[in-house]
Parts: sequence; structure tokens; C-alpha cells
Amino acid sequence: MAEAKTVTVRQTGSPIRREKDQRATLVGLGLNRVGRVSTLQDNPSTRGMIRKVQHLLEIVE
Repeated sequence: MAEAKTVTVRQTGSPIRREKDQRATLVGLGLNRVGRVSTLQDNPSTRGMIRKVQHLLEIVE
């Protein structure tokens, strides 16, 4: 069985003065402070969450 693909993201922006749903999305991604890194499964739902807060994130290769 092939291993699941993953995507690693780093938070680069602060959730201060952002809407509550954007803050909740960051928490759902396992991020809550600038500089935190999280490795997640690469699936459509995760990609949608990343896209929603893409201005606060950076994808790490």
C-alpha cells in the first residue's frame, strides 16, 4: 500500500484582527502562532482549508 501524501505548511501571518472562521481554520490545521509548522495529509479538504487562509501560510517543500 502506498504511503499517503503529505503537505507541510508554516504559519507566516498573525490571526490578530482576522475573522473568527479564519482563526478556527488555522487551529484546524494545527497552527495558532506565527512560525509554527504542521504536516498534514494532502487531500481536498485540507487543500480547501489551506486555500482559505493562504495569505497567512507558506507551503514548505
